Amino acid sequence: MNNSSFAGAPAAAAVEAVLAAAAKIVADFGAHNTAAYFAGFAPDASFMFYTHSERLDSRAAYEVLWAKWEAEDGFKVHGCKSTNQLVQLIGADAAVFSHNVESSIEFGGEVSTVLERETIVFALIDGAWLAVHEHLSPETA
Repeated sequence: MNNSSFAGAPAAAAVEAVLAAAAKIVADFGAHNTAAYFAGFAPDASFMFYTHSERLDSRAAYEVLWAKWEAEDGFKVHGCKSTNQLVQLIGADAAVFSHNVESSIEFGGEVSTVLERETIVFALIDGAWLAVHEHLSPETA
């Protein structure tokens, strides 16, 4: 499901473009395709993860943390599914994408299913929708 706070063909096209950008991020994450996954984020994107004590203030900082997880914890993503999607346009060049995420994640040789809620803020940068902020929360009952 998707929604927009603006009506009309340009808004519908923008919503579809944001959904496509989000789908690519989810697919690349789910395939543990690191380079393609990080390419979906602007260099100055910020990240708020409930599993990490500090905000990450750049894509590079997240890449360092990701590499640390891989090296020290055996981190690997085995799959990711997105549901309950919503796109809210903010003018012509920004959008908020929210959804529920079910991921199959490996740490220390053990694979588990993680249920989360995620909000990604997108901006239209040089003709492409890039993520500029990600906020992840645990799924609640």
